[in-house]
Amino acid sequence: MIRYITTVVFDVLGTLVDEPRGIRASIVDAVGPGHDSDALLGVWRGHVEREQRRIARGEREYVDTVTLDHEAAVRVGEAAGVEDPAVIQRLATASQRLPPWDDAVEGVARLANRFSVFGLSNASPETLRGLSTHTGLSWHRALSADEARAYKPAPEVYALAVEAAGGDPTRVLMVAAHAWDLRGAQAVGMRTAYVRRPVGDAPTPADEFDGRFDGLRRLDDALV
Repeated sequence: MIRYITTVVFDVLGTLVDEPRGIRASIVDAVGPGHDSDALLGVWRGHVEREQRRIARGEREYVDTVTLDHEAAVRVGEAAGVEDPAVIQRLATASQRLPPWDDAVEGVARLANRFSVFGLSNASPETLRGLSTHTGLSWHRALSADEARAYKPAPEVYALAVEAAGGDPTRVLMVAAHAWDLRGAQAVGMRTAYVRRPVGDAPTPADEFDGRFDGLRRLDDALV
């Protein structure tokens, strides 16, 4: 059981929504049949992850995910031979149309009846608004890494959630499908819960989280 929590903070991309499936679907819509959608998804994700790492190392000035997603869409278009600006622009907003996991909408709503529930994401505020509208996910507050001008796992991103929750990290539970994300939350004193997703980053034997769960219903049952 996990006790004495006042605020549940969810990672969004990967934990509440299936990011790879949604991006891949938008790529297929944009480029049409006859292309390797997995390879093109790799182009997209590779660019975003690489640029976020460059920003973290100080090799590039901070830009938000709207910019990174547009750059990724351009690169996918170049790889697939698609040049129509309207198609590229539509593809660049793919992160606003990601499908939620089957238990996500109900699970978040159920927890929101007992706790303050925040989304904490590397996604931009614009993307989070669009994603909430598209999926029906509803939280008390959506926090974007854009406010800290850094990307998780930078500690200043998690500090946004701790401050919004009242300042005591021991009363704040970070929930994610990515072990690296939970390690970042632990570094600022937050409690942590891993939720298994097919696209997540599994814990290692050395990871010590407050709980590990197969879905949000099991998480809800464990919070008292």
